[in-house]
Amino acid sequence: MTTSPQRPAWTAALCWLTVLIEGYDLVALGAAIPTLLRTHELGFTPAGATAVATVSLVGVGIGAACIGPLTDRFGRRGMLIWSVLLFSLFTLAIPLSPNVAVFGVLRFAAGLGLGACMPVALTMMSESLPERRRASANTVTMTGYHVGAVLTSLLALAVAGDWRVLFYGGGIVGLLAVPVMWLRLPESAAFLAARQAPERDRVRPRDLLGPRFRRTILTVWAGSFMGLLLVYGLNTWLPQLMATAGYPLATSIALLLVLNVGAIAGLLVAGAVADRFGIKRVAVIWFAAAALLLAALSLRVDSELLLNVLVLLTGVFVFSAQVLIFGYVAHYFPAAARGTALGLTSAVGRLGSILGPFVTGMLVTAGVAYPWGFWFFAAVAVLGMAAMATVAGRTAPASDVRVA
Repeated sequence: MTTSPQRPAWTAALCWLTVLIEGYDLVALGAAIPTLLRTHELGFTPAGATAVATVSLVGVGIGAACIGPLTDRFGRRGMLIWSVLLFSLFTLAIPLSPNVAVFGVLRFAAGLGLGACMPVALTMMSESLPERRRASANTVTMTGYHVGAVLTSLLALAVAGDWRVLFYGGGIVGLLAVPVMWLRLPESAAFLAARQAPERDRVRPRDLLGPRFRRTILTVWAGSFMGLLLVYGLNTWLPQLMATAGYPLATSIALLLVLNVGAIAGLLVAGAVADRFGIKRVAVIWFAAAALLLAALSLRVDSELLLNVLVLLTGVFVFSAQVLIFGYVAHYFPAAARGTALGLTSAVGRLGSILGPFVTGMLVTAGVAYPWGFWFFAAVAVLGMAAMATVAGRTAPASDVRVA
């Protein structure tokens, strides 16, 4: 067993790979559903596909909420390995599903492991670098999500509708990662130090809602909810919103790629800027910029170049604004409660990831998605900005770094 904290390169690589697996998996379902609906394989219907997509996100949310207290008590390393193993085994079983109901159950179970992966990976990554680099630790790690999404898209094109390959691929990659993690992934130095701290003044999960942390935890939950609402709402409905606005279908689909290219660039830039000028300040500016750009997209743009620039910049600010919240949580909360705080923040954000596509879908169904969809997203970004503007501007007292 590896417990030495002196392997930051392995920690960075394996945490990045873990986040890549999540990006791969969540897009894999979206790539598989059109084929399953077209062939009616396993008895898939639109209602069944919606149910499967929903229970998948519910599983991810529950996994994220439950993993935090476990990581703060038993350690980051073991929980990450078990989470990846759980996800991998159930994902490999999905292609063997006899019907849509079993498919949904397996997706829910895989989601439990998947939802646990990201908070633990972000916790470990932030703790493997100096405190002054915690923003970039999270943003750089999250680029793996978008790389995973791109890989899924390329594989989906290569296998020409063979949806089983998508899930076999994700499960196999996860299983191959498990022994490497067992051999090479060190335990977090911050967690090991917290375990050796005195018993007094312990921080327990319930203390996050106590007087010392209540304001901060509630506001970062609100910010995470708004941030993931934007991320999932835009990724799900941007092509349809642009098509409704009268742009050619090919242009509308290409803009989704532009949006995600902007996301990767934004993640690389935002972390470095936040490390220099402060995570809270930069998160507020990023949400404000996202609100302005989303409002601007409600206007018809005749210049293709200008339209691409607007969408690119929207990706730059929207996606990294959300990830900066995770960076803030990792920076603010003490090691003994950091895993719980990140897990719960991710779980609350997952509720936004469900609501965003749902509300936008209602606007599409009502025929008012353009321009109201972009105005809705702009308002959500303003709420995210307001939430981050009210959080504390300093790190929690060091005396609180105790293991419950």
